[in-house]
Amino acid sequence: MLERDHPKPEDLLKQLEMYQLIFDSIYNGAIVTDINGRITHFNKPYGAFLGVDPEDQIGRHCTESVDNSRMHIVARTGQPEINQSHRIRGQNMVVQRIPIQKDGEVIAVFGQVMFKDVKDVRKLASELSLLESKVKLYEEELINLRSTRYTFESIIGTSESIKALIIEARRAAANHYPVLISGASGTGKELFAQAIHHAGPRRAHPFVRINCAAIPRDLLESELFGYEKGAFTGAGADGKPGKFELARHGTVFLDEVGDLPLEMQPKLLRAIEDKEFERVGGTRIIQSDFRVIAATNQNLEQMLIDNRFRKDLFYRLNVIPLHIPPLRERRSDILPTARHLLKQMTQEANLAEIKMDKEVDRALRRYAWPGNVRELSNVLERTMSAIKGDTVCLQDLPFHLQRSRNKISDRNQSPLKDVQARTEKEAIRYALKESNHNKAGAARVLGIHRTLLYKKMKKYNLPL
Repeated sequence: MLERDHPKPEDLLKQLEMYQLIFDSIYNGAIVTDINGRITHFNKPYGAFLGVDPEDQIGRHCTESVDNSRMHIVARTGQPEINQSHRIRGQNMVVQRIPIQKDGEVIAVFGQVMFKDVKDVRKLASELSLLESKVKLYEEELINLRSTRYTFESIIGTSESIKALIIEARRAAANHYPVLISGASGTGKELFAQAIHHAGPRRAHPFVRINCAAIPRDLLESELFGYEKGAFTGAGADGKPGKFELARHGTVFLDEVGDLPLEMQPKLLRAIEDKEFERVGGTRIIQSDFRVIAATNQNLEQMLIDNRFRKDLFYRLNVIPLHIPPLRERRSDILPTARHLLKQMTQEANLAEIKMDKEVDRALRRYAWPGNVRELSNVLERTMSAIKGDTVCLQDLPFHLQRSRNKISDRNQSPLKDVQARTEKEAIRYALKESNHNKAGAARVLGIHRTLLYKKMKKYNLPL
């Protein structure tokens, strides 16, 4: 067996010289004593600070060189003293005294001056406080810039149903479980989704909206999960992250989830359950922590029966169900919502306050609002574009609302459902006429999806 080579004397000297250079470079001063408190090392910065020659201190007891020294006490107790106040020559400092052990026994004590003056500590604390304030400010700015437009304060309504819904939504905001928001088009599903995100712990992170009905089938997978370089013809040279990747630590809002193609549903389910996926054309597993909020204007339970929506995906999304009633079922919310929207519009247009007369109040309250809040907003915008003066009068409203006033006021002669159906049919006819029978334009006027418009036209035997 070969014996280890012993280091050469010149190597040892070089090593000792390096250790001494390191020790003398410790900022603010350092000292080492043996177990009896005798100084074995005393670096140059400490000597300069105390106004003494470092070499002359070697062999002295620590109390002879340093006022109020406790190095010998730490050697005896074996207990470190970290960031302790130490007064030398009338000046308060912050020091550390650390016992050095070998085989479980204290053989020396290392002392270091951390701050020559406690004022430095206060300065550092002040700087940290300032940094904390800046971080908080930047976080708030980040929330405003990258997150959401709407909060729970944006939801206007006095009806018991909307109050109860806000309470449920606030509870949902406090946890991380999936939420499924259902309701007719224009009821404000995205408004609730954004409010939940904004009130939750993920508010400083992205709110990523995915309209499942608007993305072409052949692009849906790459939009959701992203794609790698050369994954398909026309793919970007550097690839592209998907919506789930961009939503890391934030919220994914799956709007119109009922329109998701059946073949995509198991892939979506796996991504939601495992919080991991692969880009199109890639093999690398990407992990992304996100919360899911989905919304639909369709009857998903019926779609389950018709085998148009997977049960496992439905149960995964429907952990916290929230249903927004249509505007016609909460008529006490119509006028507060209208006044709120009108106030917003006047502020955005930099106009003076505009009021509504009593006949307008009655007409708005009695109308069925098949397009819900979106239709109400559309009506007010059109009214604002043509109004003269500071008060909305009945003749300023669209024609179908003026006519509906007389018909609906006589509601005692017809069941409510008949009145609603007749009003809805008349509204569709008017929208088609206004848009020169362009279905997409009519759907925009009504504030509903074009697919729903076709269903309504078929229901009322209107020519397609």
